Amino acid sequence: MNDTTISTPPAPAPPGLPACAQVDLSAISANVIALKALAGSAEVMAVVKADAYGHGLVPSARAALRGGATWLGVAQLPEAVELRRAGVEAPLLSWLHVPGQDFAEALELGIDLGISTTWALDQVLAAATATGRTARVHLKVDTGLGRNGAWDADLEGLLATLGSAQAERAVDVVGLFSHFAYADAPQHPTVRAQQERFEGIVAQAGRLGITPQVKHLANSAATLTNPSAHYDLVRPGVSVYGLSPVPDLGAPQDFGLREAMRLVARLSSVKDSPAGQGVSYGHVYTTSEPTKLGLVPMGYSDGVPRHATSVGPVQVGGRRYAVAGRVCMDQFVLDLGRDSSAQPGDEAVLFGVGAAGEPTAQDWAAAIDTINYEIVTRVGARVPRVYVGGDE
Repeated sequence: MNDTTISTPPAPAPPGLPACAQVDLSAISANVIALKALAGSAEVMAVVKADAYGHGLVPSARAALRGGATWLGVAQLPEAVELRRAGVEAPLLSWLHVPGQDFAEALELGIDLGISTTWALDQVLAAATATGRTARVHLKVDTGLGRNGAWDADLEGLLATLGSAQAERAVDVVGLFSHFAYADAPQHPTVRAQQERFEGIVAQAGRLGITPQVKHLANSAATLTNPSAHYDLVRPGVSVYGLSPVPDLGAPQDFGLREAMRLVARLSSVKDSPAGQGVSYGHVYTTSEPTKLGLVPMGYSDGVPRHATSVGPVQVGGRRYAVAGRVCMDQFVLDLGRDSSAQPGDEAVLFGVGAAGEPTAQDWAAAIDTINYEIVTRVGARVPRVYVGGDE
């Protein structure tokens, strides 16, 4: 794997904003380039669901395409519609649906649809009849995750119906796909078991005349660690944004990736405090000596986890601190020490680029016992996204 070096420090956040999420679009493009190299002959579907993991749906999708992604993937249909209405024309898959959605609009917009249930196939076929269009579908199968996907009798029925519908040109079975349960533990026995089950279903489909254009199983972790699971197409998600899906196996730079988001704020006040002063609700933190307290105007309404109380890492002036006391709805406090020279307006970095020495989303995840995916996707709508490194 290649190390990712930072030749210049990240640019400071714009002044005048209480907080913002800086999104480096050039990092997203570069990450896709690195993922393409790892994927070998497989194409890359950049997963941009959940507002591109909090980075901004349309700008991130365009940056991923500039990096060489040939497909885009989203969970929910409104995300796919938004991309199409923004002029994004790349092949686009949406896979998590509920009854009654507007599949006719999806077909009109050229959106590929994931199918895993009988009701979904029935409604997509009805939309194909109503529009006169051939529906492009990807059959999602459950190979052991026990979540979304068809299996057993449902799978047999879906394959039979798809075979007939394809012969009538009502559908084009473009893809067949599944999802790992333990891809972040590449030696787990379920990984190989799921691949074998997947390959068996591909063969089962082939016996019915269904030979999809793309077979896809690999998420970010499998893209990075399991070449045997790459098949025709890989579906990296969190790694597109420079986060490691396997932090026990390597930091982003170990895989040639760099973090695309910096979450920063400006100190709104810095004030002297005596020793023995309780800080924030419930006084769960008390100053041990005379010190300076810095107020950061972000809170749990902005996506700062409340359970980061007293543990969330924040950098000010090149020094790292932990949140002092409880995280509130709109703000939290840092104990900056008696000798701090920090001033109102100084930048506080919650997370950013690890190779530049900043706290990372993974640092926050470790501090509160979660995963880095949650840290970036929970950044709230009140926090403006400020794009650098490319066109929006």
